[in-house]
Amino acid sequence: MIERQAEIVTRDGRMSTFVCHPERGGPHPVIVFFMDAPGIREELRDMARRLATVGYYVLLPNLYYRSNVEELGSCIGEVNAATRQKALALMDTIDIPLVMQDLDALMAFAAKDHAASAGAMGCVGYCMSGRYAINAAVRHPTRVRGAASIYGTALVTDQPDSPHLAMQRTDARLYFGCAEHDTYAPKEMIDRLRSEVEANGGNAEIEIYPGASHGFAFPQRPVYDKPSAERHWERLFQLFGATLV
Repeated sequence: MIERQAEIVTRDGRMSTFVCHPERGGPHPVIVFFMDAPGIREELRDMARRLATVGYYVLLPNLYYRSNVEELGSCIGEVNAATRQKALALMDTIDIPLVMQDLDALMAFAAKDHAASAGAMGCVGYCMSGRYAINAAVRHPTRVRGAASIYGTALVTDQPDSPHLAMQRTDARLYFGCAEHDTYAPKEMIDRLRSEVEANGGNAEIEIYPGASHGFAFPQRPVYDKPSAERHWERLFQLFGATLV
């Protein structure tokens, strides 16, 4: 496995990005892994490595680079309440248009690396970034052929770029993995999302993970649910295996 830290030039600065991919057998299909609100940490790098070991070229960008923040540290527990509040504040400094600009820069970077395939690519986003992964398939419909939102938030808004409208604008395969118990993505939002999928017949799937809570896929979270986490990996590998060919 090859891994490195790259400084990718964007319109707004330099975005530090963790890059990993197999050492041999390339070029490898590109997957952009969008971080959740607590930001870059070893937990996410390990998840990126797990994707890469299957044969992908994985990019894990630091979306908080505009705020000159690299890593926040642990947000778990009351002792880290201040860090958690900082993460929530940072989450509001970025939005879909800004992250789509960052996606363009990530794709331009990968295009110059012989280890990265120029063919179909995928995206996955957790929590705040589920919306970014889904909108990536709208931004680049001929390149991003598989996109997954894992317990994504703000999937239904009154904005024209709301993720729940994506299936009207792309025929890419979309996957929404949702926790049964999630105050950040309530049942009412998921029901509205499901209605949109059913009404438009898009190439999208919504799956509820029974008994799981928001954050279930992260091994370092108290809410980590191993069966649900492993199920989500199975679903990601199915999605990307079917679309990144």
